[in-house]
Formats: sequence, C-alpha cells, structure tokens
Amino acid sequence: MLSKKSLSGTAVAAAMALALTACGGGTNGAGSSDTLTLGALLAPSTFAANAASWGNESPYLQAAYDTLLRETPEAKIVPWLATSWSYDSTKTVLTMKLRDDVTFTDGTKFDATAAAQNVLRIRDDKSSNKSYLDSIKDAKAVDPATLRITLSQPDPALLHYLAQNAGLMESPKHFGASDEKTNPVGSGPYVLDTGATVAGSKYVFTKNPEYWAKDQQRFAKVVINVYSAQAAVNALQGRQIDGAQIDVDHLKQVEAAGYDVKVQQRDWTGLLLLDRKGKLNPALGKVGVRQAINHAIDRAAILKTVHGKGTLTGQVFPKNNPGYVAELENRYPYDPAKAKELLAEAGYPKGFTLQMPLIQGVGNTSQFDLMKQYLGAVGITVDYVPEPVNNLITDLVAGKFAASKMSLNQDPTAWQTANVQIAPNAAFNPFHTQDPTVDKLLKAVRTGTEATADEAAKQLNRHIVEQAWFAPFYRVDTLYAIGKNVDVALQSDNVVPYLYNYKPKA
Repeated sequence: MLSKKSLSGTAVAAAMALALTACGGGTNGAGSSDTLTLGALLAPSTFAANAASWGNESPYLQAAYDTLLRETPEAKIVPWLATSWSYDSTKTVLTMKLRDDVTFTDGTKFDATAAAQNVLRIRDDKSSNKSYLDSIKDAKAVDPATLRITLSQPDPALLHYLAQNAGLMESPKHFGASDEKTNPVGSGPYVLDTGATVAGSKYVFTKNPEYWAKDQQRFAKVVINVYSAQAAVNALQGRQIDGAQIDVDHLKQVEAAGYDVKVQQRDWTGLLLLDRKGKLNPALGKVGVRQAINHAIDRAAILKTVHGKGTLTGQVFPKNNPGYVAELENRYPYDPAKAKELLAEAGYPKGFTLQMPLIQGVGNTSQFDLMKQYLGAVGITVDYVPEPVNNLITDLVAGKFAASKMSLNQDPTAWQTANVQIAPNAAFNPFHTQDPTVDKLLKAVRTGTEATADEAAKQLNRHIVEQAWFAPFYRVDTLYAIGKNVDVALQSDNVVPYLYNYKPKA
C-alpha cells in the first residue's frame, strides 16, 4: 500500500523496477534449503523506520525490525512487542504492555521509552506515514514495560497501523545516524549484511543471534533480489529463487518450471483524480469533468490487454470492507458520448489537456497508450511526463501531478481506506480536498458505534463515487509464485506476503 498501506503504505502493485544485477540461490531445486531467496519488484526506499514505506517493501523491513503488533495473514491483530493492550472508555487512551526481554542489535534495550520515541518520531515525520498517526497527541512511558498513547480522537485503524510501518521500532541511538537510511538497527529476526548487499539490486540478511523469538527465524539467511519483469521470470525458470510476484502473461511458464502460483485480489487499479480543487488543472475542479473521465475509459479492454484477470470496479472500497456497495461497481459504464456531454456541460466542449506521469519500469506500457487513446477520443489530450517508478509515490503525495494511474491497497477497515485515500490529510489526497459531507461521514466512521460507522462508510463511498474523486478500473488478480520446498500464506491486506508468512516445507 504504498500500502496499507499501506502506504503504503504506502505500494505500487504493478511496479516492475530495476534490472537484475545479482541473484542468490533459492530452494526450488538450486541452492541451500537454509536460505530463503525472494524476488522483489522494488528496492527499499529507505531503511529509516520513521520514513519507511510498506506494501512491496515490507519484507525488507520485517527482516530487520519488529513492530509493536502483528497481523495474521487474515489481517487479525495479534501481540508482538506489545503483549496486551486496552482502550479507555473514550477510546482515546491506548495502554500497551510491552515485552521486557528485547534488545536492539546495537545493544540498546527495547522499553516503553524507546517505543514512545519511535511513535512520536513517525508521527512528526514528513513522509506518507505521518497521516497514519495524526490522531496521536502524545506517547509516554508509564514504566519500562507500559506505553500509554493518547489520541485527540478515536482511530479505528490505529492497531493495524502499529502492525505495519507506523509500528516499526528502531534503536533510538540510531536516529539520525549517517547510515540510517541504508543500515537498519532494529530488533528483528535478521540483520542486514551490508558487505554482501548491493544497494538497489540485492539485499542479504543473516540471523540475529540475540533474537528473542527463535521460532520465527525459519531460515538461516534471507536474500531479496530486485528484478525487472522479465528478469524475475528468468530467475523463476532457472529455479534461482523461492518466490516472486508475476503477471498472468507468464503464468504457464512459471508453472512449467515447477512453481505453485497463489492468487488473490489485492489492489484496485485506476486513475487518481487528485486535483479536485483545480489548482494545477482547473478542469479537474469540475465534478462533471471527473465523471466524464470515468465514462471515457473502457475498463474491460484495459483489463484484458494489461492484466488478463481481475474484476471490474467503480469504487475504492473492497468487498471485505464495511464501506463496499455492490451497485457502485458499474456506476460509470464505458460511454464516450456521455463523457463528451458531461465535458460540454462543465464548460469544456473542446476538451482540455491533462498532464500525467508516464511511469517508467512497469512492464506492460500499453495501459498508458490505451488511457491516452480513450481520453483523447472524448477531447482530453493526455500529456505524459516520464516518471521513474521509485519517484512516483513521493511526487504524488507532494502534489506534483493533477492525476495519475496508480494501484493502491484495499484495506479491511473503512477508516484505513479513508485515512490513506480520502481524508483531508490522507497521503493520496495531496491537495487536501475537503467536503462538508465527507467531513461529517468521516467523523461517524471514526467515532460511531459499529453499526453507525458501517452505514456512514457506505454513504461515504456513495458520495465519493458520485463526486468522482477517483476513476477505478478493476481489482487485479495478484499472482505469487512459490517454490516446491517453501510454503507461504498470502497476506490479505498486502500486495506481497509478509516475511513471517514463509516457512520451509517439511
């Protein structure tokens, strides 16, 4: 998720970044069974815990760091560094009991003071993580094993965030170190071997000898290689790696090489219509223009051409989310004539020019050609600006582009979805669009009873779709190949499996 997410995060599910320059042996017929070797689509943007992304980058971070809480593959929250937790009656004071037997790899003891410092540092950072913890007023150590987090208002997604990048725990002694971005100092099951690591292409982790949960160290070594799309397939066919995300075009090749392929629908893919205030592009400030863009796109054709398998959608809330509304799936059928009519009514009978990033390194580029074709057919001229995939999230959340093609996590709670994509301070609301109806419904989602919050989430979804804040195309089938000697559970709320979801087959 960029994430989840997220952002992931926040994460770019379709990103295929960086060519292969190094590879390690896997366990699918080559290499040692003591080594887990994975293929990744992205290199880590940073190892600094306060600015770390999630989504595709989560396995790197989970190798080196522990989080306060953990998620099961089904996204259930379970204890980790925090062994128990409880809210007060107002749901604005969270008290967490912490483990007292954990040490960071630099010898610093993990305690409530260290936890509070990490939480506040992430809250105050300028990265996309900041919005995840914006409800936190303070975090303090009550005693060495008790952390108290005080909120300005209830946050239904906070526990999920503390199980993801917002809950990463780094040694306070390492804060601001000259090598903080490249050399993580956490308390996780593995330690980055900087001598064997080649930044941008190969990351090698060895066992942390002082790790407190030995049963989680299922492999003596973890190697994560960064691949281009074709290089990942080549590595799988050569049985050089144990697992990697693939696209449907390579399914038969990978299965023929002896891999099992697991399938789940994770992200929604489509257009982020970000500039709803019309700051960069006045046309996008008109709801009729945004609705026209939705009608102009032949979602089915793009799905068939680019991904092959998936489910068409017209909303950013997934089926397992309380905000999901079935009838919104086809709110904007492909209708070029209707799109032209809406453009004319909005004051753009001759169309307008829309600048968007042409994302470099995403494999199949036909999606960009198709979007340009469909929008051009109704009078919207797309002006593409080349954009390296590793810069995309940073530039989007900074408000560099009025609109962009993107894939974003589908989270299990309504507040997570809102807090990443919809709320005024959400990472993917970079122009801080605010709407009285949205504000009212967000408050109900955040503070209401379960029934009230769920109904408000559905109303929020309907309003966002009617206002055309996004132009979702489809939920893509995410395919993950796993070798014959390793098993993995897919993570229901993340684009790739969490590192602790892997284990050797008996």
